[in-house]
Amino acid sequence: MIYNEEFETLPREALEALQIKRLQQVVNRVYHTVGFYRKSFDKAGVSPDEIRSLDDLKRLPFTVKQDLRDNYPFGLFTVPMTNIVRVHASTGTTGKPTVVGYTKRDIDTWAELMARAFSSAGLTKNDIIHNAYGYGLFTGGLGAHYGAERLGASVIPMSGGSTKKQILLLQDFGPTAICCTPSYLLFLAEAGREMGVDMKSLKLRVGILGAEPWSERMRDEIESELEISALDIYGLSEIMGPGVAMECIEGRNGLHVYEDHFLVEVINPETKEVLPYGEKGELVFTTLTKEAFPLIRYRTKDISRLMPQMCKCGRTFIRMERVSGRSDDMLIIRGVNVFPSQIESVLMEIKGLEPHYQLIVEREGAMDTLEIQVEVSEKVFSDEIRELQNLEKRITKDIKDYLGVTSRVKLVEPKTLERFEGKAKRVIDKREI
Repeated sequence: MIYNEEFETLPREALEALQIKRLQQVVNRVYHTVGFYRKSFDKAGVSPDEIRSLDDLKRLPFTVKQDLRDNYPFGLFTVPMTNIVRVHASTGTTGKPTVVGYTKRDIDTWAELMARAFSSAGLTKNDIIHNAYGYGLFTGGLGAHYGAERLGASVIPMSGGSTKKQILLLQDFGPTAICCTPSYLLFLAEAGREMGVDMKSLKLRVGILGAEPWSERMRDEIESELEISALDIYGLSEIMGPGVAMECIEGRNGLHVYEDHFLVEVINPETKEVLPYGEKGELVFTTLTKEAFPLIRYRTKDISRLMPQMCKCGRTFIRMERVSGRSDDMLIIRGVNVFPSQIESVLMEIKGLEPHYQLIVEREGAMDTLEIQVEVSEKVFSDEIRELQNLEKRITKDIKDYLGVTSRVKLVEPKTLERFEGKAKRVIDKREI
């Protein structure tokens, strides 16, 4: 189901003509209204008038998160505060939060894109959407809320937390879709079982899941536990919030990037070279229509690749592969690059393991070590010690065979690892402590 056929099925030539027109407009605007961009462009030796084709995009300098922090709170806004109708901010765990502003038109655009995303999942005005993304400064909750209303669906603004109440409302209100992180949905399924609820009997048929990297095996686990279709949504606060890209129910193979509003590139994070379609690297976004807080070539640190092949759903937008991790989340263990989602994929292939794990990285002398703590099922935990030891050996071998990294494996009792209502914290890196 296509929400906005006029734009979502634009022929490539017409789409690119629209993109260059919008790119020229936004580059001119930021140059003349934001001191940071004027200095950045001048230092790079490029003026807005020289951007004549999409190929000229690579001449523009990158923007990084530190630039947002250096201009905290409103230094990158292109409109006065009298035109700002809402402010969001990301968590400031490594410094000041990154602040994002929206005009009335920005909010309208965001609602349109989220309505597109829900429509991609097969949802209509007849659906009831349980929104368990957090409301507040985090963009997830309100972004999904406005999109569901734009679609005409009924919204349950549950927000995060209160797990037992979440399950009660899932039973009593009968929502047909749920929005949350994939790890939290698995936690809800587990908590529901403990409460004696048959989670497969709920009216849920679709999960709109994002805000953290997750593997195909985790999708299988979610779909098996709840008997729903689990679809990936992508966004980040700096670019807009959720609704930058979305998987469709027909394809389920890559997320359609809404290219009439965002230009996407993939670069080598080390050399900053733009990579061709199909090669994996760091996603870079340029906003084409945002009024209050446009960004030029923003480095996301998210790792993915672009797929230009046409999807059977009929949308002409390029697709991005599900994010496999972040360049700053990548672990380098004795020279081997490993993402948590790669380890997750191996673990989820092994029978008897629960989808809850944590990676502990330490340094012993000059050597880095990796310990994988993973929960086992009740049945496996009650096995003889020899059986548990054999399982640990198998996991160690599979991690070594598939990923090339040596690890220690520690099987832990069911329900002992911490559960997360938002993004799951998979890695504890003690090397920096």
